[in-house]
Amino acid sequence: MHPQRSLRRALAVSCGLTALAAALTAAPAAFAQDTKVGEVIITAQKRSENLQDVPVSVAAISGEKLQSTFAAGEDILALSAKTPGLYAESSNGRVAPRFYIRGLGNADFDLAASQPVSIIQDEVVLENVVLKSSPIYDLDHVEVLRGPQGTLFGRNTTAGIVKFDTIKPSEELKGRATATYGSYNTFTFDGGIGGALVKDKLAVRASVLYQHRDDWIDNTYTKKEKALGGFEERAGRLQVLFTPTEKLSALFNVHARDLDGTAAVFRANVLTKGFNTLNANYVRDKVAYDGGANNPQAYKGYGASANIQYDLGGAKLTSITAYENTHGYSRGDIDGGNPTGPGFIPFQSDTQDGIKNLFQWTQEVRLASDTDGPLSWQVGGFYFDTKYAIRTDPFFTAPTTLQQKNESWAVFGQASYKATDALTLTGGLRYTNDDKDLKVLSGNAAAPVSVSASKVSWDLSAFYKLQEDVSVYAKVASGFRGPSIQGRDIAFFSPASAAKSETIMSYELGLKSELMDRRVRLNGAVFAYEITDPQFSAVGGGSNSNRLINAKKGEAYGLELDGEFVVLPTLVLTAGYSYAHTEIKDSTLAVAPCAACTVTDPLNAAKLALVNGNPFPNAPRYTFDFTARYSYPVSSGEFFAFTDWKVQGYTNLFLYQSKEFYTDGDFEGGLKVGYANKAGGWEVAAFARNITNENNIKGAIDFNNLTAFVNEPRVIGVSLDAKF
Repeated sequence: MHPQRSLRRALAVSCGLTALAAALTAAPAAFAQDTKVGEVIITAQKRSENLQDVPVSVAAISGEKLQSTFAAGEDILALSAKTPGLYAESSNGRVAPRFYIRGLGNADFDLAASQPVSIIQDEVVLENVVLKSSPIYDLDHVEVLRGPQGTLFGRNTTAGIVKFDTIKPSEELKGRATATYGSYNTFTFDGGIGGALVKDKLAVRASVLYQHRDDWIDNTYTKKEKALGGFEERAGRLQVLFTPTEKLSALFNVHARDLDGTAAVFRANVLTKGFNTLNANYVRDKVAYDGGANNPQAYKGYGASANIQYDLGGAKLTSITAYENTHGYSRGDIDGGNPTGPGFIPFQSDTQDGIKNLFQWTQEVRLASDTDGPLSWQVGGFYFDTKYAIRTDPFFTAPTTLQQKNESWAVFGQASYKATDALTLTGGLRYTNDDKDLKVLSGNAAAPVSVSASKVSWDLSAFYKLQEDVSVYAKVASGFRGPSIQGRDIAFFSPASAAKSETIMSYELGLKSELMDRRVRLNGAVFAYEITDPQFSAVGGGSNSNRLINAKKGEAYGLELDGEFVVLPTLVLTAGYSYAHTEIKDSTLAVAPCAACTVTDPLNAAKLALVNGNPFPNAPRYTFDFTARYSYPVSSGEFFAFTDWKVQGYTNLFLYQSKEFYTDGDFEGGLKVGYANKAGGWEVAAFARNITNENNIKGAIDFNNLTAFVNEPRVIGVSLDAKF
């Protein structure tokens, strides 16, 4: 590792830890009597509950941390490592993100990929990887639920859930807007406004998002300056809340997005054989593409939902109906260069993948108790239906179009019983049926593939209050990811592959605490899980294939810590840490290794890498995040400074291990300094994202050369925020 980079990382982390330690030491003498952490309300169990009363390892992100994260036009990937246990990356630019929780995720880059982390927005699951990239704006908060969530949320949640809740319509006229401008002509506007149209009967809220960045990367091969790297994202949402009676409410939501930009920017041979650091071939604002048409990307989509609730008296009936539709494409110069380099390129690769006519229809109905007694319960049913076509064009042969269908249904129930004032027991059960089909519509011929599975998921937990603000819990949970089909290889004259269901058994012990007269919130959990038949994607190798496989087993253990410390009314610190040890357990599992790197795994007789004992792909060994906010009050407001940092430990990029394809100790930080007028409800600030301009490898292409792609550049700018 480069010594200057190591020094910068050490200084950044040590400064944060030193500040935290100093604050902890000085805190008792500095406390103000009215300084406490705020209450956090979440819906991790499909009810509004205090974060401290839920037997789930969950983190909530809101306020300044959330606002600062997206100041420079970032997309959903900016949440990576912003809370313990959560990691995200993508080789598809601003679409098709890949999420990992507690080390468990899926590195599959196909548009039909299945993931064990579910994305839910306003109680609607976004299953396809393109839908998972839906813009997030006018947000109230984000919840990250760690560990299997199979009882209430169903299949494909073996790792956990990232849950987004937007600001809803209200009777009172309320609005907010954030506008930022920064480097590369980066501009963002995120705002919403709403209120009552008919008092106590009809309320609305309209929300909009606009993000823009100029192209800023030169293509030295075509001699075109500022050829790629930019984007333009437009999105809008209208919500209508209709409450004709005290018992009946209906929330209608319509939304749309329109994205034009650059797909992932691949950089040829920016790694040197035997090393994992960027070499002299890497120049952040230059590439040398002879293909890919400068890696364009364009997607459009729309959707609607109806959330209807009826109070039956002692119980509440809820129906959530939702529809999503999207289409678009991404193209890329996958080898990242041209025949003359950078470095040696054995053969070139220019590929376009697109999805069209995707629809997703979901229907959930649930009945939940609404009383103050010791017993609370909910039962329900869920239906899911999707169909779409994926077109892959390798440009050296005719394109191939595949159709995939997925239909699933489930019934579920959960009950909690307060056995004593201190002890609450919770149990849940869910039955799921899942069917998938693939067939070729045009292009290379291949036999149709069908897979199906039926599974029962369950969980059981005990939550015990040791004292008013300190609780412990124990939880055991099962879950499953439905069977998957991968057909992209058909376009490259190889058969489709399929993986059977993976099942997980997870064990967790947790602590929820608010200490020192509620000036400190400290939550934590230790966990262990075992996966039977884990689904992995063997991507790359010399043939650049993308093949689904099942390992026999996978095992993991680790911990998470979330902390908030109100040192003074003017100084608030947060910190989070996660550790995850993951391990593939399959003595015979072998995958195709890279063509140009130095594989450190043993090879079998067929020159395939044996991956038994390796960590899961893209599973950070640890993450650390830290924020600090200091304010100096003045008559009508305050001057403030807010900083946030994240560090990511050893992360292996593929199933096999090599000397090149991993990262270790990557970090990024941000800073925001400004003035907030409390009376007027506005603030103005200067900000910097990736303030130290780190060049962090986020992923690699391993079939051809030593190609990688990196994080976003430093952006410095100004922001204006207003609320009324």
